[in-house]
Amino acid sequence: MDLIPERTTTTLTTTVALVTGASSGIGEATARRLAAQGAAVVLVARRQDRLDTLAKEIAAAGGQAVALAADLTDADAAADAIATTVDRLGRLDTLVNAAGVMLTGDSAASPLTEWQQMVDINLNGLLYLTKAALPHLVEAAATSPRQVADVVNISSIAGRWVIPNAAVYNATKFGVTAATEAWRQEYARRNVRFSVVEPGLVQTELLSHQQAAVHERMTARFADVEQLHADDIAEAVAYIVTGPRRRAVAEIVIRPTDQV
Repeated sequence: MDLIPERTTTTLTTTVALVTGASSGIGEATARRLAAQGAAVVLVARRQDRLDTLAKEIAAAGGQAVALAADLTDADAAADAIATTVDRLGRLDTLVNAAGVMLTGDSAASPLTEWQQMVDINLNGLLYLTKAALPHLVEAAATSPRQVADVVNISSIAGRWVIPNAAVYNATKFGVTAATEAWRQEYARRNVRFSVVEPGLVQTELLSHQQAAVHERMTARFADVEQLHADDIAEAVAYIVTGPRRRAVAEIVIRPTDQV
């Protein structure tokens, strides 16, 4: 019996990854992780200053990163982000849709603008970017030594289980989870893997976007929960995209140990 285990990961050297929401939280942690694995990383978010800082830090660590500020709620801007990536780096092998916002609270009292913001960022932006990326991902899978390309969508446990006071957030995240599985089935035979990661409570800026009263209630509710770190989610993403071509991880649910 062979006592040496088969190598179960592939290098990301010579690949290009685009990560949204890269100015903070899960997106930032994922960009750092993929760069450390050898990918050239395109950092996409709205805050150019943070992207520039991250790109410099990745470069200082020996990686390659391009900072690209964009408003992905605009379909043309999303398409331009993909076009710029391919123009500058020659290809696109991995897309990580990590941008998102959570604005919950009493439905009757919640501003309609908050609902629209969640639909625009959590769902529409992801759809626009994925649509523009698909031809390049199919080409990468067909021509790269890895013979595979990846889309990883960051959803939420709110994309699997509903909670009160979060109807629209639930709707956007259920949409992300459903679309990911439909795309997985559609593109499996073309070696483009679609995966969804559904985190529980993560220590990021997400809760800070809430109205003050909602933020206070949620902070109190989860005061005794040891929250996940963004690096925990980045590790899950890296596991997905560095797997051998034969291994497609369709879905990962990851919660804090003590979150019910």
